[in-house]
Amino acid sequence: MTDTTGDRPLWDRTAGELAAGIRAKTFSATEVARAFLDRIDDTNPMLNALVDIRPEEALAQAADADAAVAAGKDLAPLHGVPVSTKINTSQRGYASSHGIPAWAGAVAEEDAACIAALRDAGATLLGRSNSPAFAVRWFTGNDLHGTTLNPWHSGHTPGGSSGGAAAAVAAGMTPIAQGNDIGGSVRFPAYCCGAVGLRPTMGLVSGVEPRGAEEFDSPMSFQTMAVHGPLGWTVDDVRLGLHAMVTPDLTDPVGLPVRPPLGEPGRVKVGLVRGVAMAKPHASVNAALDDAARWLSEAGHEVEEIELPLLGEAARLWSLLLYQELRTMMSEIERFGDDTVRISLASSFAAAAETWGQHPTLDTYIKGYARRGTLISRLQQYLGQDRILLTPVCAEPPFEQDADLAGDARVSELLAAQWPMQAVPVLGFPAMSVPTGIRDGLPSGVQLIGGRFQEDLLLHVATAIENRATRTRPTLSRAQAQTG
Repeated sequence: MTDTTGDRPLWDRTAGELAAGIRAKTFSATEVARAFLDRIDDTNPMLNALVDIRPEEALAQAADADAAVAAGKDLAPLHGVPVSTKINTSQRGYASSHGIPAWAGAVAEEDAACIAALRDAGATLLGRSNSPAFAVRWFTGNDLHGTTLNPWHSGHTPGGSSGGAAAAVAAGMTPIAQGNDIGGSVRFPAYCCGAVGLRPTMGLVSGVEPRGAEEFDSPMSFQTMAVHGPLGWTVDDVRLGLHAMVTPDLTDPVGLPVRPPLGEPGRVKVGLVRGVAMAKPHASVNAALDDAARWLSEAGHEVEEIELPLLGEAARLWSLLLYQELRTMMSEIERFGDDTVRISLASSFAAAAETWGQHPTLDTYIKGYARRGTLISRLQQYLGQDRILLTPVCAEPPFEQDADLAGDARVSELLAAQWPMQAVPVLGFPAMSVPTGIRDGLPSGVQLIGGRFQEDLLLHVATAIENRATRTRPTLSRAQAQTG
């Protein structure tokens, strides 16, 4: 479906274009919702990215949005813009299933804080995105909803755990998707699907679940590493999503009453880190870094290639702190999880043991958290207020589908390759995945890491990359989805 003022279908417009068009009455929120529902009908059967779509509810939300426009009411930034939400985040009237069959009936009575923020920003909540059970894989599939495919090649992962969100964005099912990230679960799916994904500074977006939800004493690593963040097709989509999702919330253990700065910074210093001792980048990853560094230099930014071993140290700490706490949850994972999660975690524990031993002591764990604070201080001192890092998203191209089920040796390689995904959550800094084009039929991209609460620097630099990269949507066909 197209409007009369442009040659792009509504589903291929940015969130900003959609919001502006609805506000100007160029097209209605109902027309927008129908366009995206039609796009979902065309593409989702091939990808299985969205798993709970209710057209009547989406159209009712859109009708309310149109009534507000007609009444001349003040309109929020995402008024009438479709957004998907993830199956592990509470949305009233929908199951917070986590992809687990036994939890298929766990219908939330209220929204999680970040979902309530999107609703308050005017978004039309359009579909739930798929993830792995317990959201602890870099692959997306579960026994309840099945497997999500990469829209570029079904033989490769769409990423995880927000793989459904990224695949939906890339295919044009929604311009913005809500995801969450404890070890790359926003940034890696964006990389694998050719979208943009932002992990905000810890504390900006509230992770508090609604009252009435089953009380869960969140492990320390979840409290200090897990964040919610937006995925989008463009940097501007992600910028809008971030500012909609920011929820100053002091009921969150790490919540802060602040908002990221607005505006366009000037010249930024960029430290290019190609690799750490645990993994060197694949040739295609190096090429993406070269492209991004050249484009940023052309845009007037100062790029310097550096070594920064503390990122490798932070990545190793991630495998200690997170996996030690996941071990305490294994009885529940064994009871409710599927075989893929059990197999993947068993190999992940084995890989972590190569660094930390089979049974790390409490003393090792405590000293790990102590070291975390030192690394945070050192990195913030280096970045200051005008410097960011340019790194790989992953040391490999998007992994082959279900590579984490291929045995301990392959999982050890995956964990090493994911050092850029692991280092950031330990430190709590903002980071985003930015696409640079297509190489060998798969998306390529880079990661940007900024100082705490410096999301404006990341978005500014990401725009310079986006303006120079060749972007295209995946060409979807049923044969492609079936055969790759």
